[in-house]
Amino acid sequence: MSGEFDRGLLGGSCWLELASGERIALPVERWRRPPETGDGLLLSRCAGPTLDVGCGPGRLAAALGARGVATLGIDSSPVAVRLALRRGAIALRRDVFARVPGEGRWRHVLLADGNIGIGGDPVRLLRRVARLLGPGGSAVVEVEPPGHGLRRERVRVGGPAEAGGWFGWAWLGMDAIGTSAAEAGLRLRWSGKHERRWFAELTAP
Repeated sequence: MSGEFDRGLLGGSCWLELASGERIALPVERWRRPPETGDGLLLSRCAGPTLDVGCGPGRLAAALGARGVATLGIDSSPVAVRLALRRGAIALRRDVFARVPGEGRWRHVLLADGNIGIGGDPVRLLRRVARLLGPGGSAVVEVEPPGHGLRRERVRVGGPAEAGGWFGWAWLGMDAIGTSAAEAGLRLRWSGKHERRWFAELTAP
């Protein structure tokens, strides 16, 4: 990520820039607002200790905590972690592929807001998530609408002032989640949608 991402979290605008020059606006305003109806559908699947991967400014981690669900948010951005803590969430600066508290004991791992794209390889990420989960646990994932398949790109975060370094990112459609989950040793248990947002819950067989 980059300083532009952090500035977006603090109230600016930012986007993902692809090598082709295409720009995809990041919905930082929604991340800063209280949870909306679609978020509620996602959070309703989290009934026990939850790890919110890529928690951003903490709207979901804080909402789960307010419901009495033990929740830890992790994010690679120090600004995101600071904002999440200010919001009342419990959050740490961590890379999901590095050591994470509670490995192998989480009831749910939450991948909202396109965070299935972290690392540019959804199967690798889901395999990591499977190791974070305890017995009977589930991954609760936000995906793209059907028809989007699996798309991998090199991207960077841009903004009015500058752009950061390039990194791998991915987008996974509802039509491709079953295949990616199976490759990671998981299976699709539930799917749902609210307006243009699609969600899936994955469990171990």
